[in-house]
Amino acid sequence: MKSKVLCVSVVTILSVGIWLTVGQQTANAQARHVRWDIIFFAPVGSGFGFFPGGTLSATASDNVSQISLTGTGTFVQPASGKGTSNAVTGGGTWATNGPGPRASGTYTVEGFVQYAFADGTLAGSGLVDGIGDIRDTHAGLAIFSILYSDGERGTLVISCNLGPQTPAIVYEGAHATKGFVDYFAPVLPADPDATMFHFAD
Repeated sequence: MKSKVLCVSVVTILSVGIWLTVGQQTANAQARHVRWDIIFFAPVGSGFGFFPGGTLSATASDNVSQISLTGTGTFVQPASGKGTSNAVTGGGTWATNGPGPRASGTYTVEGFVQYAFADGTLAGSGLVDGIGDIRDTHAGLAIFSILYSDGERGTLVISCNLGPQTPAIVYEGAHATKGFVDYFAPVLPADPDATMFHFAD
């Protein structure tokens, strides 16, 4: 009987210890605010800089139908690095062309699907950051659910590659779905504009 009581006591102590450790790790983990932008580059004085307000395009499987997007927004990266976040803002404009009628309008970011940080920064590059602190720039991938002004829904993918520090498999650009059309092929490197992430904390 004493051995059983001792065994139960040890298990209880270990369980409490594990619970406290996990609880402390959870408490120490912090959510981070992130800003995303479709950017453009421009001369600044004797140098060069990047600013919000760029335009990126992507094509559908027929290699003709195309969507062009502008946009900016924010979201909260979950403390665990997993899960979803309801703290999303942002939107931009869209325009489609191709074999069918041309259309355009605005879109609103409605939901957060996924975000993954990737190595890469423009800190020390000498570029002028027209959005925030260049030390907060980083590469990565974010996916959002969006609502178009014509009532159709879709997803928006923002992917940022910041050079040698970023794995080559990370592409640069933005693409989207709209209704049943997947504009999956970013028009790069022909597009002069790009994407950017900033930690906003």
